[in-house]
Formats: sequence, C-alpha cells, structure tokens
Amino acid sequence: MAAVSFDAITALSDAGQPVELLTVRQREALATLTEQEVAVLVDVQRRLHDASPDVEGQELKLL
Repeated sequence: MAAVSFDAITALSDAGQPVELLTVRQREALATLTEQEVAVLVDVQRRLHDASPDVEGQELKLL
C-alpha cells in the first residue's frame, strides 16, 4: 500500500487559514510543514482567536 503524503496547504485551508491570501513564497514555506507543525499552528491560531474580543479594530497605516 502506498503512503499518503501530507498536504500542509490543504490542511491549513481546511482549518480555515486564508492561505489563498499568501504569496507564492509564503505558501512554499508553509508547504514544508509537518503534520505536527500544522497542528501546532492551527492550535495557536485558535487560542489567539478565542482570546480576542468579538469585534477587533484594525490599525490604519498610511505610510
């Protein structure tokens, strides 16, 4: 039976990460993540989201 390779970009996308907004080089870097690394990244993002208020302002930088 052939081993199934892990697709980090698909896993991140399935977890709700906006990978489509990343540059090609950023996607290439994330594509090298292991399954465990993706799990940690998704967990940290979830924790940050859970700790944020429901509505969060954004800083506007003009220059």
